[in-house]
Amino acid sequence: MNLTITVDKEVLKRARIRALEQDTSVNAVLREYLNSYAGIAGTKREAVDRLVSLSQDASSRRGDSEWTREDLHER
Repeated sequence: MNLTITVDKEVLKRARIRALEQDTSVNAVLREYLNSYAGIAGTKREAVDRLVSLSQDASSRRGDSEWTREDLHER
């Protein structure tokens, strides 16, 4: 089903840029949001994609350093 909405030109421009940065589209973002809003669970693939996206955007507490095995098992 198609949906037509009215959005401010600058808002749409920024949304398109952000979607491109996240390797998605405004359409996909809106579809995911509406599914969530309607209480419809997304696919496993969408959940995995979202988790990967969140993990890539997150930074560790140690800045750009990466955790080593020794760091994780330090006593």
